[in-house]
Amino acid sequence: MTRTVVASATKEIIIGFDQPFCVIGERINPTGRKKLAAEMNEGNFETVKADALAQVAAGATMLDINAGVTAVNPNETEPPLLVKTLEIVQELTDVPLSIDSSVTAAIEAGLEVAKGRPLVNSVTGEEEKLEAILPLIKKYNVPVVAISNDESGISEDPDVRFAVAKKIVERAADFGIPSHDIVVDPLVMPIGAMGTAGLQVFKLVRRLRDELKVNTTCGLSNISFGLPHRHGINAGFIPMVIGAGMTSAIMNPCRPQEMEAVRAANVLNGTDPNCQEWIMTYRDHQPAAASAASAAPADGGASAGGGRRRGGRAARRSAG
Repeated sequence: MTRTVVASATKEIIIGFDQPFCVIGERINPTGRKKLAAEMNEGNFETVKADALAQVAAGATMLDINAGVTAVNPNETEPPLLVKTLEIVQELTDVPLSIDSSVTAAIEAGLEVAKGRPLVNSVTGEEEKLEAILPLIKKYNVPVVAISNDESGISEDPDVRFAVAKKIVERAADFGIPSHDIVVDPLVMPIGAMGTAGLQVFKLVRRLRDELKVNTTCGLSNISFGLPHRHGINAGFIPMVIGAGMTSAIMNPCRPQEMEAVRAANVLNGTDPNCQEWIMTYRDHQPAAASAASAAPADGGASAGGGRRRGGRAARRSAG
């Protein structure tokens, strides 16, 4: 059974097919968050701290840490900022971390200060990236996210994406990196732009599980990009992709609807023994609709509404 071990200084987590779904909190990422980017540039980490604590409280298994605040001289600016962010988050929480950067120097700097066994996010199938990142993965003995694109870009053909993933696994083996330390991101396409995106990723994840026997992850909200009420799509996608074999996702754990879907999938998948986590989380849960109904007057609205409905049926019968 494939098991990818990640750890902080004091806590070990296993990503695997027989394990609860691994929720990697996405919030500590300034991409698309101008306010957070500005704060981090100024040395203000209050939002970083708040997001770290909120995500762990909401149920995140791990936290993804990204410090890509600018495209200007990232090889110089990103490494020290990523190091500072990692150090701050490690002081606040004991969950394992994911070092998220496209800058090799930043990844290496992060690995030097990260405690335990972090996940590196990420390496692609591009030769330049493989040659730069895989030696670091071997040196620090850590797992890595393998993104299924290469020099040709992101293919819409799932067979091509599978081939890229296989190439990365094979190249990693050349460096002495075992396949259980490769967590493949098959690249989830937006369902609003490609109607077969869901079917594609389900099929691809099954192949990655059955043929390459690797763990998988994704940027979960990609599936709903461009659509209204995105969290409804995300929540529907979660149990389906878990059922296909996905073992982790980079997502926002502060969305209750999506975390309910994760916990329900764990129950139904048999990775929440005796429904213990579900019961501990929801035993005192009061659904909004039930709360509203219990707050309504005993006589007024509810019984009056019922009378109107009965009257309507009687009136229709009389008219007939």
